[in-house]
Amino acid sequence: MKGNYNEPALWRDKSESWHEIMPGVKRRIANHASTGMMVYYKIEPGRIFPRHNHPHAQFGLFIEGQGIFKVGNESWEIKAGDGYFIPPGVFHELATTGSTPSIAVDFFTPERDEYLSESPVPDS
Repeated sequence: MKGNYNEPALWRDKSESWHEIMPGVKRRIANHASTGMMVYYKIEPGRIFPRHNHPHAQFGLFIEGQGIFKVGNESWEIKAGDGYFIPPGVFHELATTGSTPSIAVDFFTPERDEYLSESPVPDS
């Protein structure tokens, strides 16, 4: 459902909101509206989120874990508390390292239409 909300909306965290998008990588659409989408990731150690790009600006916060984030021509060692910005069209890849799962929250603008099928309707 396209996020053209005219009222406040609340999405509760529930098991059916999580989708395994590749082995060891789960994603939950935390919330969205036509202007943006917040996505919550849980990534097991030793996983690679393959190189890709998209026409959306991506703002993110690494909450737990660590990894190597290749963004454009740069390679960043990323850890809990680090924030990042990826402009539209820039190729990027994340490889998680260490022995604990990584958690990241990304905000895309505008919302990602291709993810809308994963988002339940708001709970309130």
